[in-house]
Amino acid sequence: MANVVVLLLSSYTSRLVTSVLLFISVAHTQNTVVFQPSFLTTTGPKIAAFLLGNTSDISLYLRTVSPSSETGSIGPPSCVAEVTQWVLTREQVGKSAVRVRLSLDKNLRLCGQNETDADCCPKPLCVLETLQVSACVGGTPQASLLIQARIHALLMPATAGSDNKTVIPNQVYQTLGSCPCDLTFGACDVRCCCDKDCSTEILKLFASHCLPGPFGGQVSPSPDYQCSVQSAEDSSDWFPFLCVHSPPENNPYLGLFYQGKTIATKRGPSFQRPILSAPLPDDVYLQGSPIFTANDRYFTVPQTVLGRCVNNAPVAFLKNFRVECATLLHSCPAGPPLQTLPKDLTVKVKNGQGGDAEVDVIEEVAIDLSPFISGTDAVASSDERLVCENVTLALDYKFYWRGNGITRISVTHTVGTIFLNSGVALTTRYSAVFLNGEFAGEPNSGNPGYQVGLPVIAGIVDTLENDTGSIQRSSINLWKPVGDGFCSTAEKKPVLFGENSTSGCLLPVSGQNLTQCDLLRETVTSLQAALITATYVAKSGNPDYLTMTDWVNISYVTLNSSNTSSCYGIPSHQHIHVWSLITSTVDGIPQRDIRAVQVSYSPSTWALDCGGGDVSSCVDPTETQLFPITSSVTFTDIPINTGPPKTRFQINFTEYDCDRNDVCWPELAFPITKYYTGEPYSQSLAKGLILVFFFVTASILGTPWRQIRQAWSCAAL
Repeated sequence: MANVVVLLLSSYTSRLVTSVLLFISVAHTQNTVVFQPSFLTTTGPKIAAFLLGNTSDISLYLRTVSPSSETGSIGPPSCVAEVTQWVLTREQVGKSAVRVRLSLDKNLRLCGQNETDADCCPKPLCVLETLQVSACVGGTPQASLLIQARIHALLMPATAGSDNKTVIPNQVYQTLGSCPCDLTFGACDVRCCCDKDCSTEILKLFASHCLPGPFGGQVSPSPDYQCSVQSAEDSSDWFPFLCVHSPPENNPYLGLFYQGKTIATKRGPSFQRPILSAPLPDDVYLQGSPIFTANDRYFTVPQTVLGRCVNNAPVAFLKNFRVECATLLHSCPAGPPLQTLPKDLTVKVKNGQGGDAEVDVIEEVAIDLSPFISGTDAVASSDERLVCENVTLALDYKFYWRGNGITRISVTHTVGTIFLNSGVALTTRYSAVFLNGEFAGEPNSGNPGYQVGLPVIAGIVDTLENDTGSIQRSSINLWKPVGDGFCSTAEKKPVLFGENSTSGCLLPVSGQNLTQCDLLRETVTSLQAALITATYVAKSGNPDYLTMTDWVNISYVTLNSSNTSSCYGIPSHQHIHVWSLITSTVDGIPQRDIRAVQVSYSPSTWALDCGGGDVSSCVDPTETQLFPITSSVTFTDIPINTGPPKTRFQINFTEYDCDRNDVCWPELAFPITKYYTGEPYSQSLAKGLILVFFFVTASILGTPWRQIRQAWSCAAL
């Protein structure tokens, strides 16, 4: 029972660690400490929790508390330790996390009736108390943890056995059921001669009538081929011509309790030189696998996870990323990632080939802080403002790789000096790029067909290099609104194969713009055209940029212009339609190719909305309203042509179809045909003739021939 409790606590602790790490950065930024969780209920002798925040000068104190009889509440935390039956230990997990452990210093064995030993439980409910763990700094409590302990005593047998493990014999040489007929514990079973409970006098009563079979009484059914089983009346056609005379003990049935083991035969000596494969390193990197440091920890860089920036996100091999994290600063940062020293970035990383690669740090000082700070007043120098020096603004990693290993790692650490007044919105940038040599190769989207979720490869004809007709890679994008959602600040995201998507942005339009509809149409058309800068799309996921047959032209559906005196026909929606076809399969995975791409526009009518009491945009020609501009993509699978439909005869007649029928009559004589290559043709022909001889002999000596002779004798009479 104690082992079960420990296993439950261990699994609970492992699940708790994953959720606790998300709170480390928050507690560290606020420069406070907090227990996670702050309340626990335990039924076992071991407890674990986490203390997050600035734990450098924290002292832990443990005491037993009880609720007030008047108010029912527990008093404030205390920085005075008391003597309890628990042992308090702490373990530093990271720079801002401490694992707090409590273990019960008491035996959970239930006391006997007249036992005077104090190290036991007098009642079945052994421990029922409330504990309080206080985190103090200089005698001042900072955080507290309440623990409700309710532990029952362990029920043990009166004659507890030793801790020695039971030795189970090897079943290959000794069966576990040495006497299967011993069915009654502590009593003698009749006719069971191997029963150890039978005395010598009792064994003499049935010594000559012991149960037959191996291991002293395991009765096994006799096989049909034993000559002693079948009688002359109830015999098969081949009996007794092919029956076997053998004693009952010579039986392959070893019993219900016996589990044999197959021993592989050893290869004989050979004069050929063995082929030895090269040993593989222990930590070989594959695409998408996490990168580890020399001390077997994840190599982490701040990244975006589920829409939020996580400071300790593992870096995946051959996975490029570029993220931006926004932080509102009210004071100077005191720890990573915003305050990182060069020595903290110089770490050793496993290179995937059995060695290590050290990160080379390149320091840069940013002079223009406008790309990182929202507000020019935060960068102006002033004696009244708070000065924050060497604040991390960007971390740009470059991983140089070859094969399944990393050859070199470099990081550009961009820092700057920030002057704080009240609050500053800081945007830090983090990126990682994997370079094979000195350049980042364009990744494919499949081999050979497209993989779902990878970008659609597009391109334009390169006419600058001696008119070679090669394709220069480009992209097909959709809108990706950020911030305020305006089209002027919106970004672009690539079209991913097999994923239908719709997105858009907002365009401010005034009454004056609506008087110039032609200019408005051209503006919207140019915004939509900027999403697609390509004229061709690759058919497969790994196209050849020099072969035009690997590319398909993008077709456009022209939009008819409307009357120029009114704002009709605004191409506010752009739709991309992609048709794909399954051309083959590789290892059971279907390979899809793009067959056609069509881009169309949906016109709409734009007019100012003066309802709802807001008529300012209709009165003031410079007042703007927001109109949506959208883009979407749809993927359609072209059905595979399976040929002409089958006739009713082809569907129903399966007697001689070996692919759809369990019985294949055309292959009845397969061992003696020329298609059988398991052994020489002469041997298979000889064995086939021997089988035919036995079949004819059995027919002559069997029941049919005997009935023919009886009928012939009756006819002669």
